[in-house]
Amino acid sequence: MPVAPVSPVSIYRHNQAEGTANECPDLLATEEPLEIRLGHGPAHQRTQRSLAVTMRTPGHDLELALGFLFAEGIVQHPNQIQSIRHCTDLGRQAVAGNIVRVELRADVAVTLTTLDRNFYMTSSCGVCGKASIEAIRVAGCPVLPRSPLPALNPDVIHALPGTLRQAQRVFAHTGGLHAAGLFSRTGELLLLREDVGRHNALDKLVGAALSHPDLAQQLPNHLLLVSGRLSFELVQKTIMAGVPVLVAVGAPSSLAVQTAAEFGLTLLGFARNGQFNSYSGHERIAAATQPPGGVVKAHHA
Repeated sequence: MPVAPVSPVSIYRHNQAEGTANECPDLLATEEPLEIRLGHGPAHQRTQRSLAVTMRTPGHDLELALGFLFAEGIVQHPNQIQSIRHCTDLGRQAVAGNIVRVELRADVAVTLTTLDRNFYMTSSCGVCGKASIEAIRVAGCPVLPRSPLPALNPDVIHALPGTLRQAQRVFAHTGGLHAAGLFSRTGELLLLREDVGRHNALDKLVGAALSHPDLAQQLPNHLLLVSGRLSFELVQKTIMAGVPVLVAVGAPSSLAVQTAAEFGLTLLGFARNGQFNSYSGHERIAAATQPPGGVVKAHHA
């Protein structure tokens, strides 16, 4: 059964004006990997290879695969494609609908160096949300310890976006950059980095922190704020850095919430206008009631 484009979760919605933290249902955009497999070569030497894995919201997958091949210069015209379809003979290897196989016509030449140059490839267990989580376990992603420090004051969280925006010098001139900020538990901005890419901004920030030994040692006591939405990759980078709290002004994806819950990260989204939503790790936020089981986990519709 194909994965739905939205995933229901239970969250805590913090309201600064009312001083409340109420549990309520919410919907997340589903984030799942899509593996693109490519078949090419003459009939007697037909070759199939796993070309790429891209994170996406399920839906229009065949169009995504075709557009990807065109953008990467692998095909120049749709008539070069013999067939394009979802794989169905997967057994238990993958979530149904997460693998697309593209068969090129036998006379279409493919440059192998073009195929080998980039892209996040699959793990041996197949392609699904759990496969992506397993991939970061293999990379040494730690389960974050539950903080023995006092819970964070929600007012600190509410103030973070304004502090970050005031410090964004380049954004003030261009209006087109993402930002990542490292904050103390009391809301002091310690580091800020900007980039046209959300992932690059966070990588720059973590690199800067690691370049200062004293600051690097304190990462487990601090929190991160990013200016956009929360994807799986941003959650992964935060966990690898050992920072226990990640805040964003935008929405998280389903896989971001699932990964945060799996590895003990406190994930907060929609931090703006005196409100924020808590998706996992509620025990690190003061005045939030911990739900049964301790964390909220995303699940597919």
